[in-house]
Amino acid sequence: MKTLARLTCALLLAVATTAWADVSRDDAAAIAQRASNGRVLAVERSESGGKPVWRVKVLTARGDVRVILVDVATGRTS
Repeated sequence: MKTLARLTCALLLAVATTAWADVSRDDAAAIAQRASNGRVLAVERSESGGKPVWRVKVLTARGDVRVILVDVATGRTS
């Protein structure tokens, strides 16, 4: 019975991890908007340092255009 319980827990953990694995395009836009306090102009998927990122172009309140990279796996910005 313990083996079945462990297998069930492992399966549930794998499913949950997969569901949370990727940051969506909309999530990336929201993350970049919060980070810059600006207006999102465009979002496209790209690579940086061999890792997938969302490249989010924003217009800041000062009128500057910035590009914010959002890591697809973690949601961290750079």
